[in-house]
Amino acid sequence: MFPTFSLRYARLPDRFYERFEPVPVSTPRLLAFNRPLAEALGFDVAAVDEQQATEWFSGNTIPPGAEPLAMAYAGHQFGAFVPRLGDGRAVLLGEVIDRQGQLRDIQLKGAGRTPFSRGGDGRAPLGPVLREYLVSEAMHAMGIPTTRSLAAVTTGERVFRGVPQPGAILTRVAASHIRAGTFQYFAARGDVDALRELAGHVIERHYPVLGDLPEGERYLALVEAVQERQAALVAKWMGVGFIHGVMNTDNMAISGETIDYGPCAFMEAYDPRTVFSSIDEGGRYAYTNQPWIAQWNVARFAETLLPLIDDEKERAIERATAVINAYPARYEAEWLAVMRAKLGFEREEEGDRALVEELLEAMRIGRADFTLTFCRLGDVAESAEADSSLVELFEQANTIEAWLARWRERLTRETADPGVIAARMRAVNPLYIPRNHRVEQALAAAIDEDDFAPFEELRAVLARPFEEQPGREAYTQPASQQERVFRTFCGT
Repeated sequence: MFPTFSLRYARLPDRFYERFEPVPVSTPRLLAFNRPLAEALGFDVAAVDEQQATEWFSGNTIPPGAEPLAMAYAGHQFGAFVPRLGDGRAVLLGEVIDRQGQLRDIQLKGAGRTPFSRGGDGRAPLGPVLREYLVSEAMHAMGIPTTRSLAAVTTGERVFRGVPQPGAILTRVAASHIRAGTFQYFAARGDVDALRELAGHVIERHYPVLGDLPEGERYLALVEAVQERQAALVAKWMGVGFIHGVMNTDNMAISGETIDYGPCAFMEAYDPRTVFSSIDEGGRYAYTNQPWIAQWNVARFAETLLPLIDDEKERAIERATAVINAYPARYEAEWLAVMRAKLGFEREEEGDRALVEELLEAMRIGRADFTLTFCRLGDVAESAEADSSLVELFEQANTIEAWLARWRERLTRETADPGVIAARMRAVNPLYIPRNHRVEQALAAAIDEDDFAPFEELRAVLARPFEEQPGREAYTQPASQQERVFRTFCGT
């Protein structure tokens, strides 16, 4: 059975959302049900049969105690502000308290045309649903804060995105679906009371330690806390070569989770300018820009709280600006911690940043695969006999060979023995990532042939990203020239 809903968001004032029930679909079919996640959420998994789950996760049956709604929010999309966006195809069923006592949203994505749909059909094609399922669960397995995927169903209906495609619905789980754009929605309307109520809700839910601070300090501290989580999150993205693709303010979760897997992808040959999104023609959300877009997004969030930070506007701006200006140092510390771990360093040395940058430049020049480079460095840390397996990844060997000598000299100042260092590196450098061509192959089989075996196989591989999986070595390999995927798409 479904766990008990707490309905915290539904108890906020009516202007925070529109009541909306999922639109029933004709012939739903359950494709995937994340039983470990369901168990963690408090489902009685043994009592859930497939037909019942299909009805729930298609929206054909409202779970007991749910009060479905579409959330209101605004957002900057590619830098341009849109004052009214909202859940155009998503329905929040409510929140449940999981087995660790944490509040978790349960949302149906693709559940029909809502009052925020702006002329859209409110539905989701099968491909983007399966992509989000695969990538979000892979991110979770890699230890990166993220929304999760509980279930996926096909609807038995077609949606049109240039051509007819099978329709589907994703059941998404999040610490919350509150975004920077949620605050922007009320700031654009001058609704300070709503901002205060929303900030209080967020503090209670995500940052309870701030609740005892004086009011003005509390909201400034909220900006700082959100900024810290965003810096840590993006540093983790950078550490695995992940490119979100659409870092709009409506896609920035206040909780610090990765949210909205649209045209996302993982970089193979290292190039900091890499862009995959078909709509990012100017490269605004390129890999190398992600840390600074996060800072820009947090600044937009801070602007919404200025009336709460200080009654005097200029003083509020000055105080908020001081927090935003601290972002580069915070991000630098988070990123360097990620990269030190990837290189096997526990102690901190002043020259570490330069050593990381030299490696990345060697990777760029040599067009080396991002993921395999760090994986094979773990082998090299344990034995010099593995050098050739690393060097062969580079089109130009001299740059990486010179770097290896400097890295080995740096490792001599670590106290652990080579086996321990290698084990540390293997614990943070994933061997299996959702390589774009593998994801596309799984989606094509599902869409074109109704064959979900490749999806299931890839899902199983990605559940154990750090472990060698005999017989699955092909999943570690980058795309061939013919398999390369250069563009990914939103599902809207």
